[in-house]
Amino acid sequence: MKSTGIVRQMDSLGRIVLPIELRRTLEIAEKDALEIFVDGNMIVMKKYEPHCTLCGGSKDLTQFKGRNFCASCIAQIKKEL
Repeated sequence: MKSTGIVRQMDSLGRIVLPIELRRTLEIAEKDALEIFVDGNMIVMKKYEPHCTLCGGSKDLTQFKGRNFCASCIAQIKKEL
């Protein structure tokens, strides 16, 4: 992991501000969704990119009951039914 040397304080509502330099570098725009992970004692944030629940692909996604499925997995499921 690479240190940026940037330190930010959390406000009373638990918010922090990501500096514009980081947002530009990581192509994070206003209202983009961020996914939050915990790794031991670290909090890791990543720009959210939807993916297929079955294969992990990110093209031609359809949402069904709160989960994403790609067109090829849907076709394969239809074949097996």
